[in-house]
Amino acid sequence: MLRRHALTALAAAVLPAAASAQATAPSRTIRMIVPYPAGGPLDLVARALAERVKDTLGTVIVENRPGAGGNLGADLIAKAAPDGLTIGVGAVATHAINPWLYARMPYDPIRDFTPLTLVAQVPNVLVMNAETAQRLGISTLADLVGYAKRNPGRLNYGSGGNGSAGHLAGEMFKTQAGVFMVHIPYAGGNPAQLALLSGQVDLNFDNLATAAANIRAGKLRAIAVTTAQRSSALPDVPTIAEAGRTLGLGDFDVNTWFGLFGPARLPADVTQRLNRAFVDALNSPELKARLGALMADPRPTSPEEFARFVQAEWRKYEPVVKASGAKAD
Repeated sequence: MLRRHALTALAAAVLPAAASAQATAPSRTIRMIVPYPAGGPLDLVARALAERVKDTLGTVIVENRPGAGGNLGADLIAKAAPDGLTIGVGAVATHAINPWLYARMPYDPIRDFTPLTLVAQVPNVLVMNAETAQRLGISTLADLVGYAKRNPGRLNYGSGGNGSAGHLAGEMFKTQAGVFMVHIPYAGGNPAQLALLSGQVDLNFDNLATAAANIRAGKLRAIAVTTAQRSSALPDVPTIAEAGRTLGLGDFDVNTWFGLFGPARLPADVTQRLNRAFVDALNSPELKARLGALMADPRPTSPEEFARFVQAEWRKYEPVVKASGAKAD
């Protein structure tokens, strides 16, 4: 399930942007389903996109359908008529994690959707409580892995709950590095972050948008970012893959992502029209600046590129979820 706090900082600044295109708008209304609550970060991003494309696609109404970790809203997208009038937001939870987390899924994340475009990715970062890191003499990824190997089970890490993105990132890290750390699940991302700041847990795999302020304040030590590339917000912090090539972590790549989907069997011309409109919106200076300032990297893609990305993410999380033993039902 997508960690609720992972993109919370987006809600403070992503507001509907003024559309700039001058084309005559179509008359038919498009429904954009957001499988998360109104007022949340993904909802606001969806509304910004809807406003931006209104002159090229016509009126786009955002409809919030939260429930079952995002599965309820995603299922509505999957079962909609393939006419281009119902699309929606999907994320790492709905299309890569939940299919392995839930024993019964109402949809197939690959066969039941037409990927339109990736919208954005939010980097994650491996952070330690700064006082703990200093006390244990840990300043680099090699220090962390070395300490964990010498002291199996002495380190612990917190997350927003079993099956959350932070939990699964930790399990992936443990497997690839060959270390054992105790997982402590909390009832949400905010309690997990408070536990880290107070020293109740040693480290977290946190979202950069929510961890950045405490990193800058010196309360957290950023050990490495979990994405394949360094973050422009933390250019001096290496990636886990970069710093861990000799530690078995050379392929490590975890981030929070979300994109736009239509139902399966969407006609090719409709798919391309929707893709062009939303890619143009994501490439607009205003939306790029809003997302970039909040450490969410806009990632517009072609439908084909997005389809390959979703399949790779879906395959990646299968062994991770199974190894974690996490279940949602």
